[in-house]
Amino acid sequence: MDQRPRGNMTTPAAAASRPLSRMRVNRIFDALGAANPSPATELHHSSPYTLLVAVVLSAQATDAGVNRATRGLFAAADTPEKMVALGEEGIATHIRTIGLWRAKAANVLALSRLLLERHGGEVPRDRASLEALPGVGRKTANVVLNEAFGEPTLAVDTHVFRVARRIGLTSATTPEAVEKDLVAQVPKRWAKAAHHLLILHGRYLCKARSPECWRCPVARDCRYPDKPTAPGVKRGFRKEGEEAGGLKENLR
Repeated sequence: MDQRPRGNMTTPAAAASRPLSRMRVNRIFDALGAANPSPATELHHSSPYTLLVAVVLSAQATDAGVNRATRGLFAAADTPEKMVALGEEGIATHIRTIGLWRAKAANVLALSRLLLERHGGEVPRDRASLEALPGVGRKTANVVLNEAFGEPTLAVDTHVFRVARRIGLTSATTPEAVEKDLVAQVPKRWAKAAHHLLILHGRYLCKARSPECWRCPVARDCRYPDKPTAPGVKRGFRKEGEEAGGLKENLR
């Protein structure tokens, strides 16, 4: 019997491992940009400092939940000086509804002290200084550099990780490798916006358990198999965090 593959029998994994053409990548980001021409973070903030605190608090929490907590927190303390004066217990009283609130309260206090001691109370605009702050990892630093300072960085959270792999922009299995693949492919005109375009697409359309492929602007170029074609249809989509063989990475 002839065992050679016939027709289009490429496996989904093999298809995803092949790089998308430049034309398709351009088309994907043009479509995402047309669907969302002014993408921005949904975390409420009024300064680089409040943005930094909000992003630190957002680890393993929803933006909506963080916004509810920071409404009172930032009313009481919207500068490093005021946050240090508020103290760890004072911070904690405002953020008890957020996961890991005790550790986050300690981190917010500690990073506020370091900003005063090392940076004159200002949020630094370089990655190394940001990542040296308590509770700040690469993802948080990328968000602050992008949103507060306009740098073309690309933070990989669970939404970006999922969407990039589903579409076929990467087959990498770590946040750092996904970031590297995306930075190499994103058209320059979308470099600043790409982070938010992918996050918001994952939050509202390419959702973990119920993706809405029938109204997705990039469905024609997406390589994920078995796309639902109507509401209520779920065809093989895995839960968030399972795209990389059970990977539940720390996307701090």
